[in-house]
Amino acid sequence: MNHFSKTAIQSWERFYRANFINCLSGFKSATLIGTINKENKTNLAIFSNIVHIGAAPALIGFINRPTDAAPHTIKNIEATGFYSMNHIHSSFIKKAHQTSAKYAEGESEFEKAGLAIEWKENIGVPFVAESRIKYLMELTEIVPIKHNGSFLVIGAIQDVFVDETLIDKDGFLHIEKACSITSLGIDGYYETSLKARYKYAKPGIATEAIK
Repeated sequence: MNHFSKTAIQSWERFYRANFINCLSGFKSATLIGTINKENKTNLAIFSNIVHIGAAPALIGFINRPTDAAPHTIKNIEATGFYSMNHIHSSFIKKAHQTSAKYAEGESEFEKAGLAIEWKENIGVPFVAESRIKYLMELTEIVPIKHNGSFLVIGAIQDVFVDETLIDKDGFLHIEKACSITSLGIDGYYETSLKARYKYAKPGIATEAIK
């Protein structure tokens, strides 16, 4: 097994180091976040660092890079207080990845990447029409991460739009049936399959699979 010290890692070429470190934490959710600014210009950006914060209240967070590197999504969220989160499926991975390009402010990644905008009644932010699992978020808190200048953006789930055929009788959401993908590193995308579900674990009781 190879050993890489902190000093050795810091000496690596920038993109090699970024690939390596981004892969260490394993597979991550890949999500398209849709926003709109005060001039009604839409924005769409791919994020692969989505984190479940809690279910009661229902909170989800994501990491936004420093604003000089990724300013538009967080700026729009601060301005309007709302944003959409949209699963990426196997059928439009390439288009979703294109939203990571650094377009100028006011240029819509929906248009540039070739993804359709979907507007929901009484909701003022854009959704991805091609996505089969999407939800509206309201901003609750932005937490600065001082060590590297990034931000943890925390939002509360407001509305969820999902095909009922994906929901199990106990509320489990079979996202693999929607062909939702996961990501690894900064440019790798994977399909998933369910291997097993297990009942709530308790001390002294043998683990049982959910059938």
